[in-house]
Amino acid sequence: MAMLKGDSRTWDIVIAGGGHAGIEAALATARMGCSTLLVTMDPAAVGRMSCNPAIGGLAKGHLVREIDALGGEMGLAADQTGLQFKILNTSKGRAVWSPRAQIDKRAYSDRMASKIANQANLMVMPGEVTKIIAPGGQIRGAVIDNSEEINARAIIITCGTFMNGLIHIGDRQHRAGRMGERPAHGITESLRALGFRTGRLKTGTPPRLRRDSINWDKVTENSGDQHPRPFSFRTAQPFTPLNMPCHITHTNERVHEIIHGSLDRAPLFTGQIAGVGPRYCPSIEDKIVRFAQRNQHQIFLEPEWRDSHQIYTNGFATSLPEEIQVSAIRQIKGLERARFIRPGYAIEYDFVPPSQLKATLETKAIDGLFLAGQVNGTSGYEEAGAQGLVAGINAAAQLLELDELQLHRDQSYIGVLIDDLITKDTDEPYRMFTSRAEYRLLLRPDNADLRLSEIGLAYGLLDGRDRQRIAARQKSTRAIRTYCENTSVRINGELGEALGRIPEDRISLQQLLKNPGISLAETRHLLPKELDKWTAEDLFTAETDIKYAGYIKRQLEAARNMRQLDSAVIDHDFDINTITAMRTESREKLALVKPQTLGQASRISGVNPPDVALLSLHLKRWRVSRETSS
Repeated sequence: MAMLKGDSRTWDIVIAGGGHAGIEAALATARMGCSTLLVTMDPAAVGRMSCNPAIGGLAKGHLVREIDALGGEMGLAADQTGLQFKILNTSKGRAVWSPRAQIDKRAYSDRMASKIANQANLMVMPGEVTKIIAPGGQIRGAVIDNSEEINARAIIITCGTFMNGLIHIGDRQHRAGRMGERPAHGITESLRALGFRTGRLKTGTPPRLRRDSINWDKVTENSGDQHPRPFSFRTAQPFTPLNMPCHITHTNERVHEIIHGSLDRAPLFTGQIAGVGPRYCPSIEDKIVRFAQRNQHQIFLEPEWRDSHQIYTNGFATSLPEEIQVSAIRQIKGLERARFIRPGYAIEYDFVPPSQLKATLETKAIDGLFLAGQVNGTSGYEEAGAQGLVAGINAAAQLLELDELQLHRDQSYIGVLIDDLITKDTDEPYRMFTSRAEYRLLLRPDNADLRLSEIGLAYGLLDGRDRQRIAARQKSTRAIRTYCENTSVRINGELGEALGRIPEDRISLQQLLKNPGISLAETRHLLPKELDKWTAEDLFTAETDIKYAGYIKRQLEAARNMRQLDSAVIDHDFDINTITAMRTESREKLALVKPQTLGQASRISGVNPPDVALLSLHLKRWRVSRETSS
């Protein structure tokens, strides 16, 4: 671990928490040249995967590729520690194809710990940030373990589920940040003392089973892709990772009967749990109540590391009493003799409603204080890592007097994520979905590097080799599009059969590729050999641009219109409450969120287009009045 010169109690940036947000934040700030202190309760637990042993998934895979394109670490770590790789959603349009990988969670954590230990400008301190020191609304430092005071110019809070964490297993409760680790006390109270609103959320995890107690002959094998694609644009080719199978089984009516008959002992239904859980990743008891018409639910049996004796039962998150969990699990095909390593549990934790943040993830109330990850009400490693990277870049940029990073909705899924957090009500854990992005065709996983790597280069998170790679990618995709526009092929034989019709004797490659049943991957052997000089990745990106050119053009036009609203700044000292003609609900929402632009204002729940028009009018009048009076 790199040693730093000077007073060990004085740092540019202090980061509280060593999870996925904290890792990306710490690496970014240190790589940008800021002296960084990562404070974490257990340095051996850096990068630990608390729940599912996977990275990516629907929309989440987009986030991982964007983290990588900006110079973050998650994609590289996933490629190097993955057990199985898949592209999900391939039956749908290419904009929503999403990479996902099963991960060796031990190797992943070890790799991240090694990266942290060997990063210049970065040190790790065992401990807990228990108080934030911010006289006059400006960060000055933090208190560690209620005793040691350290100086800092900026602080990033990334505490995950640890803030006053409380675990539930039936009527048993104990305080923890996750199983076997103590919670964080003091940081919530410190934030409240500084004027922040806080709330309470809940998440859960399923039982872990012994591998040798499962009848593998009774469950269905589920393997990864035969020709997998890596997350990282920087991963060396050819990419030949492991392809360790997962397995699938299902619940049944007997399982549902046992659970339904035990709801009077389920903390989720007895009122014992006050926090709101994730809508899109519900517990098994919640599933059988909400989807009572279904007689089965899919369960994935996933290894947690290479040669793991421990199996993760994805789809069976629960906080039921342990004996009920055992009884229900043993009714599932293949799990009749299952033995538990540990039961599933729910965990409640504190969060800070993220409407109190700017688009940079700096708080509106305290200069130099940034929040990232589940503390902002999100769920998932990928959402946390994305926020940590943005918070780290902006904390360092502020100290180095560089331009701040504000990613827009038409620029990245990360931009959608952050904009949703700061403008919409967060009353349940937020999860990224492709449906949340209105410019999906612009934000595909395959073009993340073309969209975002210039930003990573500008902040020094990517190097000269990356610059050369990006330039080559840009040149190749342009050349492929030009070649397809200017080259025609004869429609006959196998190519005619693939097309399903022969509209004319010859057709340009551009027109050919606009047919939904045609792709270069499937018909490349029938096309000119000149295409072989380009990589499969560049051909895929260029082909997708050609196929959806008309839709892409319309989305670009819509994005330009939205950018005009997003560029219309709302002065921080303008009083929303002076607009008496505005509906009370809208005025209250605007006063609470304090949007920075008219674009943000337009996306606040309960604020309508007429409200935004009225806001714009009064803002102009207020500026004229202020200039006249001065």
